[in-house]
Amino acid sequence: MSPSPDLSSRILPRVLIVSRRTVRKNKFVDFVGEYHLDLVVGYGAVPVIVPRVAGVHAMLDSFEPIHGVLLCEGEDIDPSLYDAGGDDGDGDALSQEQLEAVRRLHPSDAALDHEKDSIELLLARRCLERNVPFLGICRGSQVLNVACGGSLYQDVEHELHPAADDAVCHMDYANYDGHRHPVRVLPGTPLYDWFAESLLDGDQLMVNSYHHQGVRRLAERFVPMAHAPDGLIEGFYDPEAYNPGEGKFIMGLQFHPERMRKEGSDEFDFPGCAKAYQEFVRAVVAYQGKLAATHVHVRSAVTTSPKLNQEVEKQRKVIGRSVSLAKNMYVFGNNTVAQLPAEHRNGDLDAGEELLASNTALSVQQEKRLKQMGATVRNASGYMNRLKVSEEREAAARALMAKMSVAQLASLAAFYRAMGNVCSEVLDAKLQPPSPTLHE
Repeated sequence: MSPSPDLSSRILPRVLIVSRRTVRKNKFVDFVGEYHLDLVVGYGAVPVIVPRVAGVHAMLDSFEPIHGVLLCEGEDIDPSLYDAGGDDGDGDALSQEQLEAVRRLHPSDAALDHEKDSIELLLARRCLERNVPFLGICRGSQVLNVACGGSLYQDVEHELHPAADDAVCHMDYANYDGHRHPVRVLPGTPLYDWFAESLLDGDQLMVNSYHHQGVRRLAERFVPMAHAPDGLIEGFYDPEAYNPGEGKFIMGLQFHPERMRKEGSDEFDFPGCAKAYQEFVRAVVAYQGKLAATHVHVRSAVTTSPKLNQEVEKQRKVIGRSVSLAKNMYVFGNNTVAQLPAEHRNGDLDAGEELLASNTALSVQQEKRLKQMGATVRNASGYMNRLKVSEEREAAARALMAKMSVAQLASLAAFYRAMGNVCSEVLDAKLQPPSPTLHE
């Protein structure tokens, strides 16, 4: 597999990968498996390693823009983060004696890493909220399931198949990369499409796995893609969030496609192994394109000619007067209107109303707040129009304002002060010169 051509001529999408911690020479060392990195780079994305360091979970905004997230190996997830007691809710699925046996058998994996849990669950939930492409491998698939409300087996051997006849070896310490066990791939799923040309009889696939935990209850939004002979789910995805060409990809694989290589070679056992990463990165690239298109749309909306800039500056002054007038009407009563020159009475509030009603280049929260402000300005505009009709109506409006408490007036004053600040920020953004166009 060779990297895509001419990658240096464009800005590549970023895939966040959280590292795993180990000890080397009496010091902690963070690492990510090379196979993951090779595949991400080979298909045209930049892996950005998020170190498993205390406090990083509070700094995820600093890793923006995030075009994709790949979560892979690591320790067991803290059972307090999911229903470890099973569907009956009778407490821990394993006795204390069984838990101690699991810790002795899997000492490196059973040691919990709360910081890694925190970082990865926050990243998974951010992807789910924003529809950022997400691929979970092994522990990463378990994190995805837990993030959506699913649960896990604390130990497959004890909970899923205590009878030896049903046992499937999901972990072989002596043959880390070479171990394989069969899974049955379900038709109509992406996994089936990737491996369709090389599936064995019965739609089977020989996969590499290295885990002692797994999905107990699959979160409702997901659909299974493969099962081991003991019934354990080995792959799942969200069909409503899967369309790589449109930047949609939410998937978890319990097995390790990156390790399924022929002995002594980089050639994969099945062509579909690399396809998992290829389609994931394809979704990442498409997602980056969608973000870039949104950025260009917003940028073009604020790009103006010098002549238009003068017009915008003029409008800005009118809007400033509009906001100030609306605030003063509520704070000081309608004497403010009477003191305005006649030429300013007809249009000032209308200008502010139009801006607040038409602005679309905002976050949902900002847009909601500005719409609320716009409604208030429209009310103020209505007051002014009615006040112009007669002195009698003006007196009635003043009497209405006089009934407002000091606290209400103070609250409105603070509200309009905030509105003025928000309007100024929006106008400043619109008047900023465009940024240099990014290379595609």
